[in-house]
Amino acid sequence: MRLVRKLAVLVLACVAGVGGAVAPPAAVASAANCSQADLPVSSASVVRLLTSPATMHGQLCLPEGTVPSAVQLLVHGGTYNSAYWDLPYEPDQYSYQRDMAKHGFATFAVDVLGAGLSSHPLSLPLTVWAEAEALHEVVGQLRSGAVGGIHFDKVVIVGHSVGSGLVASEASTYKDVDGVVLTGVTHIPSVPALGLGAALGLVPAFLSSVQNPGDPLYFTTKPGARGPLFYNAEDADPNVIAADEATKDQVSVPGMGTVAVFGIVAPVTLGINVPVLQAVGQDDILFCGLLALRDCSSAAALRAQEAPFYSAAAKLSVYVLPNAGHSLALHRNAGDYRDATRAWLGSTLGI
Repeated sequence: MRLVRKLAVLVLACVAGVGGAVAPPAAVASAANCSQADLPVSSASVVRLLTSPATMHGQLCLPEGTVPSAVQLLVHGGTYNSAYWDLPYEPDQYSYQRDMAKHGFATFAVDVLGAGLSSHPLSLPLTVWAEAEALHEVVGQLRSGAVGGIHFDKVVIVGHSVGSGLVASEASTYKDVDGVVLTGVTHIPSVPALGLGAALGLVPAFLSSVQNPGDPLYFTTKPGARGPLFYNAEDADPNVIAADEATKDQVSVPGMGTVAVFGIVAPVTLGINVPVLQAVGQDDILFCGLLALRDCSSAAALRAQEAPFYSAAAKLSVYVLPNAGHSLALHRNAGDYRDATRAWLGSTLGI
């Protein structure tokens, strides 16, 4: 019944367009050594998308003191940008990057091609393979010292939602990372929830408040849709949802289709040959519950269903954040998910 109620709220919000963005309170500075970087991307499939050199923008956050030898490459989901990992609202509670820095971990959060301050190619050819190839270049640049002058020995690639599909494709194709974290995703999504969300909750980005929108096949969410799509209201701060709305971005709809089929549903994860942590929100209506054919009530239940999609080399670990929705990093109890990620990085990868 909870899922039915949430779907009803989603329909009403999307059709009526209610719950538009309100300005969230100003962010409070949080101690972290963060800097911006623009990296050239010259891979063949990416160059074909653009008439000018492509760049990927990112934010590097380091802890104070000794620079770590490992870094997490953070890849946001569809209709997000790198602000997902450093939301401009109460960063001490909700910023993944600043919290990781506080605990001694380095992170580099990128805007994928087509989002944020990265290059915006035509949407139609922006496939999962082009995005994965671009991320492969970023991994190499993190190792070579192109980001902040630091040669990272270990790179762990971390995705959220659509970004998890990109991460799975990158890691299984190029085998260039030391660990993989997939969040906000299972291999069998809720087709009814995703269908309703796409049909009723999306609008062309050029008709929205998104800054620097792309061509007509770039879409974003309607005002009022992000709450029911991405959050469990019982575990979410309304000001976080407002900040999410204020920083939302666009996604290539054709590209999202290739990610859904070839990065999420198809068992591309079988090709990942390094340890994997899969984390979801217990109340994620897009990937969990009866209509998704996935039981997210416990880590043990979900692992039993997801394990066939991974090789033995993945040493699959699963974490379920209680009461959280799809965007688990932005819920009130997101600190528990970050703690679980750090524990996995230490116990499994020695980071």
